[in-house]
Amino acid sequence: MSELEVAQIGKVVGLKGDLKLHSHSDFPEQFHVGATFYTASGSPLRICAFNAQTFHVRFASYEERERASTLTNTFLYTTIEATKQTCTLSEGEYFWFDIVGCKVVENGEVLGVVEEIERIGTQDYFVLNTAPHLVEQGLCATFLIPYGDRYVLHVNVDSKEIISKDARELLESL
Repeated sequence: MSELEVAQIGKVVGLKGDLKLHSHSDFPEQFHVGATFYTASGSPLRICAFNAQTFHVRFASYEERERASTLTNTFLYTTIEATKQTCTLSEGEYFWFDIVGCKVVENGEVLGVVEEIERIGTQDYFVLNTAPHLVEQGLCATFLIPYGDRYVLHVNVDSKEIISKDARELLESL
């Protein structure tokens, strides 16, 4: 089972066991009454009350302030499968976990493989492990490509390939 970190539980709010939820996801719709998430130990937590405006959450079996406080700072996880079922993508959008591992190709040359994605401000960047043949030429072992039309022409998560333009220029400028 592949798991994704989606939130961290904050402090207790009020007397009924409500907790502040700090989302680490671009898909707030996955947090709703009846949704089940998992802790690092694999223990399930089912949401029994949720306020989408304040992001206050209450979990079944934790409806008392004292018991709920034991969950503070707990990270919540879900599976890739559950994410694909509950989160809707628009045309041209991709899950980060589908992009990680894609090779980046420009003019037929593999520049590297996406190791992770970082969000800096409002811009997402692909963090690439540079292809070994380019590192042997003295280029950096890792580099960033902004995820946008200027550098990314096409993404195919099925073939795990991203077609880029001007990304090699970014690499050579480092």
